[in-house]
Amino acid sequence: MMNERGKSDSAIVPKKSPNKAGQPSAEAVEGRALAKGNSAERTMPRTQSRTGMPSALDRVREAARKDREQRFTALLHHVYDVENLHVAYLGLKRDAAAGLDGETWRHYGENLEVNLQDLSERLKRGAYRAKPVKRVYIPKADGRQRPLGVPALEDKLVQRAVVEVLNTIYETDFLGYSYGFRPGRNPHQALDALWLGLTKRKVNWVLDADLRAFFDTLRHEWLVKFVEHRVADRRVVRLIQKWLNAGVLEDGKRTHSDVGTVQGGSISPLLANIYLHYVFDLWVQQWRKKRACGDVIVVRFADDFVVGFEHREEAERFLAELRERLAKFGLELHPEKTRLIAFGRKAASDWRHRGGPKPGTFNFLGFTHLCGKTRKGGYTVLRRTMRKRMQAKLLALKIELRRRMHLPVPVQGAYLSTCGVSSRGTCATSACPTTAGASGCSVFSSAVSGGARSSDAARNIACRGPGCGDTSTGGSRPHVSANPGPHSASRQ
Repeated sequence: MMNERGKSDSAIVPKKSPNKAGQPSAEAVEGRALAKGNSAERTMPRTQSRTGMPSALDRVREAARKDREQRFTALLHHVYDVENLHVAYLGLKRDAAAGLDGETWRHYGENLEVNLQDLSERLKRGAYRAKPVKRVYIPKADGRQRPLGVPALEDKLVQRAVVEVLNTIYETDFLGYSYGFRPGRNPHQALDALWLGLTKRKVNWVLDADLRAFFDTLRHEWLVKFVEHRVADRRVVRLIQKWLNAGVLEDGKRTHSDVGTVQGGSISPLLANIYLHYVFDLWVQQWRKKRACGDVIVVRFADDFVVGFEHREEAERFLAELRERLAKFGLELHPEKTRLIAFGRKAASDWRHRGGPKPGTFNFLGFTHLCGKTRKGGYTVLRRTMRKRMQAKLLALKIELRRRMHLPVPVQGAYLSTCGVSSRGTCATSACPTTAGASGCSVFSSAVSGGARSSDAARNIACRGPGCGDTSTGGSRPHVSANPGPHSASRQ
């Protein structure tokens, strides 16, 4: 009988959700099976309706998932669709700086339907022209200036529409250890994947690497070739080439270059991921399958990546071959930010019991990673907020609070509650699992008390962010499955 004991569903249940919730995932964890004798559930309602039918982009995604070699020849109509352009407009930042055209989000929206219809017609007949990008600079934590580009509003709008279309294709291609600037992924997932790889796999050596001026050195001709692997619609390719060749306007002078993509545009993160997918990700996947004998883990976030090895010889060979691989595509490793260090369970054990060298530390996504012990004496990986970043942020806060010190305390509290990254975000990020010792909340409170009139009120507001009250100690572990799941850095 169907309901007989032992004939029901299996007890296998997923321990964590897939990376791409809501869409077919290549890395979905194992779920519970259907009961014997029961037919599969309907995926569409009995009656025809708009909600029951898959959208056009869903069909593109499904086609890309089924055939990894398929090239798409008709994509532009998804871009100039007025409804898709409207969605792209709503996804733009409303208070972002204006580009060379001086157009703002609010002013463009005053006559939105007419503007979107006109933009759609220009895209359809090929009359759309990309404008140069306005160059601006923002300060970095080390005191240097980071160059950014501010595209015109319509350029940002069309770029976002193109990104939505191309994401349906490339999200089925990108590998699991790529986390930067992808929908449904964030730095905390990359940190969790790295923690799992360093603690659950046999990792004794860590290569902490960063690409030198990656966004300024990637070659346009290679980027176009990589895009054409999947996109055969020449109209979409020409749109990308228009943005690459639009140039940068700085101090009244317009400059063009055959290399680099300007940071600040909506399309730049996706183009960077496409470039590194073919240059780095696929190559690493083949290398560790065919060349490595021991365990190899990889976690990449944009142009910053960490690779763990079981054997030092393999790590050194990988580094030498990686330099050659990157040079072929116009890239190089940053000499000051690329290091091969002893790190892991064996390195920590040799240092404590055999007098070996002390395990090194490395920085990744704003945290310093170091070998540590749990409360029971076991091995774990600890994280601390990078000292330079914390000091720079606290100094900026202290200066601002001293400027506001004569304002009423409620006004100061309202400012602190809206600081985001400065107060609430810093504490919340520092208090993520396995963050060692003082997470920065106490340091933040002391810095705030030096600049605010009421130190007690400032401290109460400063540590009101999520996670501030439960800062982890060295013995904690992240709330993720012990088995490497879709966010793990283990072998694929």
